[in-house]
Amino acid sequence: MDMRRTVRCRLVTNQPPTHTQQDRPIPSDLGGRLRGPFLQGERVQLTDVKKRHNTITLIVGEKFHTHRGWIEHDDIIGSHEGTVVRSTASNEYVCFRPQLRDLVLSMPRGATVIYPKDAASIVSLLDLSPGDRVLEAGVGSGAMSMSLLRAVGPQGHVHSFERRADFAVIARKNVHGFLGAAPHWTVTDGDLNEQWNELSLQHHTFDGVILDMLAPWECLDTAFEALRPGGTFVGYVATTTQMSMLIEGLRASERFREPVGEELMLRGWHVDGLAVRPAHRMNGHTGFLVSARAMATGHSPIRRHIRAPKDVGSADTAAPM
Repeated sequence: MDMRRTVRCRLVTNQPPTHTQQDRPIPSDLGGRLRGPFLQGERVQLTDVKKRHNTITLIVGEKFHTHRGWIEHDDIIGSHEGTVVRSTASNEYVCFRPQLRDLVLSMPRGATVIYPKDAASIVSLLDLSPGDRVLEAGVGSGAMSMSLLRAVGPQGHVHSFERRADFAVIARKNVHGFLGAAPHWTVTDGDLNEQWNELSLQHHTFDGVILDMLAPWECLDTAFEALRPGGTFVGYVATTTQMSMLIEGLRASERFREPVGEELMLRGWHVDGLAVRPAHRMNGHTGFLVSARAMATGHSPIRRHIRAPKDVGSADTAAPM
């Protein structure tokens, strides 16, 4: 008989974990963050020495099986984040609650998610703060919704629209599984333009609009009606053709300040003493971000007149600002 399989997983600590009522995690006021010891029903991310992640849901009496032995859930319940546990084959794992970016990359998907590097930039471009109101179209799997909900806090509100009912179901499950009830989130099934007219939402009351869809230029009128003067519009598109059409659509509407197109690249670095070099892999192209701020009703963006070269003609050209 293999004696390794008769040894229970043990905590690498000097004192046993406690299970007192006073140590139960308490959600914070911002996004339902949990603190304190792990409880039954929580997600826990186990990371081994090779940085391989496994996310499990803690259940009393259950075991997490690996190719190198098993880990008792009971030995994690009641311990704190940063605890190291060993499997029955003496493999070590460090335990942490998964962060939002961990969940986004591993959660069930109905559509491709907006990756954490882009989601963080979108929140910054929208200049969100607690209490803000955001309109989102193209919920997908709910990754962007979670970042928005955290940014605006319980006193703010996010109103999301999703054309595909099956995507909306997945998004609701992902968001509620990570943030709980999220009463400051409303999801409407259907096309943004159609539902906007049917719901008769109050105009110019949203601080930000984010459109993650195939043809966001078709919803620019609705986006402008939703945004307060000075509010920020952000479009997330996959190709240069979409980016060009969106930017030209924003310019032609004459309702937004000169739009800006961006693309984010994220490269990690390997650091081991004096051996410092770029990582072999990087997060390259995932999408283009197009942002612009809404003008006041009845006002158009100012334009800078550029004198044409003499060999072209004497007419001036106007460039928006």
